[in-house]
Amino acid sequence: MEPADVPVDRGPVLREPAHRVSRRAVLMWTIQALVVLAVLLAGQVVWWLVDDSPSRSLHWIVGAVWLVAGAAYAVAMPQWRYRVHRWEATSRAIYTQSGWLRQERRIAPLSRVQTVDLERGPVAQLLGLASVTITTASAAGPVTIHGLDLPVAHELVDALTAAAVAETGDAT
Repeated sequence: MEPADVPVDRGPVLREPAHRVSRRAVLMWTIQALVVLAVLLAGQVVWWLVDDSPSRSLHWIVGAVWLVAGAAYAVAMPQWRYRVHRWEATSRAIYTQSGWLRQERRIAPLSRVQTVDLERGPVAQLLGLASVTITTASAAGPVTIHGLDLPVAHELVDALTAAAVAETGDAT
């Protein structure tokens, strides 16, 4: 029998999800990047203060490299993540695509859903955004969708919870 003749249940298919996250997620990721950069800057300031060498050349070089790399990160990373991050919920599965340097596309059948959580950090709260985490009976860990508009996140949590409750399997 040829491989194409073998009957296979095509079930859920790994494909690009249909929906983008909120455009405000770019601002959220930018703010989060700037917080990380501020912590690194504080470390450099401490280094400047405790270093008693007469030459400050190394500080200026490291500071210039840090400034260029940090600015590139704070500008490029959020835009790139927005282009990559997608999600979709169907009657059978939740599809996600995430990452920026290391990208991941996952599918979680609704029959495997164990819990559905809505999370909002301080920056997300300010911007009216939320993350939805779907914990499944999978060794790969939970599926998380970051940067959803709060009403969309609530609707997704309600829909996934209802679908998981209606599922007759035991999610193992």
